[in-house]
Amino acid sequence: MLKYWLLGIKFFFTKFRMVFLDAWKKILIIDDEEDIQKLLRIRLEQEGFVVITAGDGEVGAKIAELEAPDLILLDIMMPKVDGYSCLKEIRRIQKTKDTPVVMLSGKEEEKVRDLFAFQKISGYVEKPFELDNLVSKIKEILKI
Repeated sequence: MLKYWLLGIKFFFTKFRMVFLDAWKKILIIDDEEDIQKLLRIRLEQEGFVVITAGDGEVGAKIAELEAPDLILLDIMMPKVDGYSCLKEIRRIQKTKDTPVVMLSGKEEEKVRDLFAFQKISGYVEKPFELDNLVSKIKEILKI
């Protein structure tokens, strides 16, 4: 019973923070894996974020321009337009040129670090990842 009461309190304060403390931070997830999108959406919405998703880099860049998210989670390996090309497009768009981007990939960081050396990214998370660690990184970047 206490567990459910505490969950209710957590939910209340999450909603309170969103409404009264202007914490409606918008996160765009650009990833071709629907399971990853769903997992991240559920967890991030529980944390009080507004979540938008895109299944490839082409659509993701267009949504980024339209929605101007506060942070973008961007997969590297995707069909049509890969994460690297998508990031270049996002940086070209005036509204999103300074938006924090966290790269998500199954590749080891050392193998892709050079690829993104001259692109401004806020972080890199290797798949599979711990949700708590990713949420902490997001909150740190957004200064929440």
